[in-house]
Amino acid sequence: MLKTQALADKAKALLTLDLLTANAAGIGDHSTGDYYKNADEALTMLVDANDKLNALESWYKDTAATERL
Repeated sequence: MLKTQALADKAKALLTLDLLTANAAGIGDHSTGDYYKNADEALTMLVDANDKLNALESWYKDTAATERL
């Protein structure tokens, strides 16, 4: 469940960043401040999702290696 949620957050963040960079309609009220806020929120979501995925991968990889010993 945690991996699925992180993957969904990553996809949402990437879609948001794509909309903001490739489609002017993706900007809420078309102000510069709103654009920066939305872009920053999407980037934060992307970084958080990647961190979560890396942590899960590291934890389960380390746990599996330890259990084999």
